[in-house]
Amino acid sequence: MSRPTRRAPTARQTALLEELLAVFLAEGFAETTLDDFAARLHCSKSTLYALAPSKEQLARKVVGHFFRVATERVEKRVAGAADAAERITRYLSGAAEELGVASAKFVADVSEFPATREVYRRNAEAAAARIGAFIREGVADGVFREVHARLVAEMAGWLIEGIQAGVLGARAGVSDAEAFAGLADLILGGLAPGGNAMGQAESRRGL
Repeated sequence: MSRPTRRAPTARQTALLEELLAVFLAEGFAETTLDDFAARLHCSKSTLYALAPSKEQLARKVVGHFFRVATERVEKRVAGAADAAERITRYLSGAAEELGVASAKFVADVSEFPATREVYRRNAEAAAARIGAFIREGVADGVFREVHARLVAEMAGWLIEGIQAGVLGARAGVSDAEAFAGLADLILGGLAPGGNAMGQAESRRGL
């Protein structure tokens, strides 16, 4: 039995998704109704229903779009890196920059809303997988010492999830950018083959 063909979004739907994302990032979404969104975007509720059949699914769609586009931009930054160490630095600094456009309300709503919290979790898992790949590459190239790449990557994934949810930064009293920079230092310092590990990590970041 063949699956039904998924229709590509129209130009209007694509534009509407971007407009919704701008509202989500600036103001959050948990307390806003579909009627509110329709009024803000000067469209009908039926237009929103064409994007998703419920507010829950609309929120998941918009948040998923945010992470998908952010990931594409981060990967472009990573592509020009010279080695695995620089790839990790660019990946995490890129993640910090992308998350930096989100308001505290957006971060809190995504973390508390079950459907979007799952998007957070999947994004953190994907980030852990990428970091694991960078670590394996660095070990193979002699940039990093021998480590359990998957273990280190999974620990990094948990920290990334905590940063994304705003928990880690709030507890440490730092911004998301500072939290991601600290994570990069932690990873690169721990993976350094010898010498002053933290100093090497800071050198790679140009500090």
